[in-house]
Amino acid sequence: MILEMKNIEKHFEDCEVLHDISLSVDSGEVVSIIGRSGSGKSTLLRCATFLEKIDGGSICYKGETVAQTPDGERPVYIPRKDMAKVKNYFGLVFQNFNLFPHYSVLKNVMDAPVKVQKRGVDEVREEALRLLDKMGLADKSDAYPFQLSGGQKQRVAIARALALNPDILFFDEPTSALDPELTGEVLKIIRQLAKEKMTMVIVTHEMNFARAVSNRVIFMDGGYIVEEGDPEEVFGNPKQERTKQFLANYSE
Repeated sequence: MILEMKNIEKHFEDCEVLHDISLSVDSGEVVSIIGRSGSGKSTLLRCATFLEKIDGGSICYKGETVAQTPDGERPVYIPRKDMAKVKNYFGLVFQNFNLFPHYSVLKNVMDAPVKVQKRGVDEVREEALRLLDKMGLADKSDAYPFQLSGGQKQRVAIARALALNPDILFFDEPTSALDPELTGEVLKIIRQLAKEKMTMVIVTHEMNFARAVSNRVIFMDGGYIVEEGDPEEVFGNPKQERTKQFLANYSE
C-alpha cells in the first residue's frame, strides 16, 4: 500500500471541511474523487501532500507513519529532514499548472530533480527530454510558459511531476482551466499513464473519464465520503441518495 489516510479531520477556523475521512491507495491503482465544488476533494489532496496540516487522524506512506494524532492531542508530524524523503514519494499536478514563468519548459521539468533530489544534471536532462517527448512536447523544450497553450502547460506540469520518479501522482482537477479540446489532450496523457499502471489519485469533474480510467471512485459531499466503489457500480447503480442526486444533476 502506497498511501493510507485514517480518520482525517480538517477545519478552517469554525468550518469543518473534512470529517473522519479514511482513504487507502494500492500500487498501480487509479482512484478518482468526484463531488460538488466545496465538498472537500481538493482539501483532502492538499492534506495528503502536506500543503495543509490535518487536525486529526493519521497519514502513512509506504508503511511509514508521517502524521498521527495521540489521544486528545494535536497531530504530530515527523521531523522536516524525514519529511523531505517522504515528499519524494509523490508528485502533484495543479489545476492552474504552477509553472515557473521565467524558466524554459526544460528547466521547469529539471529544476526539482536537480535542486531537491540532488541528481546529476546530465541524467536529469536526458530523463526530462524523454518525458517531454512522451508528452508530445519534444519541440517545446526551449519555449517559455507564456508561449504555450493551456493543454501544453498542463502536459509540462505532468512531465515535471513525473521527473521526480514518484510512487504516486495526485491530480487536482487537471482539466478545470482548459477548454474541451485542450482537455482531451491532457486526459489522453492520463489514460496512457493509467495503462502503464502509474498509481494516481485524481480529483475531477470529468465523469465519463473517471468512469473509464479508474479502478475505484469516491464520491464526497459536505466533507464526508458518501460512497466508494467500482466505477460501474458508483455510476451505474449508486446506492446512496446523495450520489444519485449528484450524478442526475451532472448529467443534466
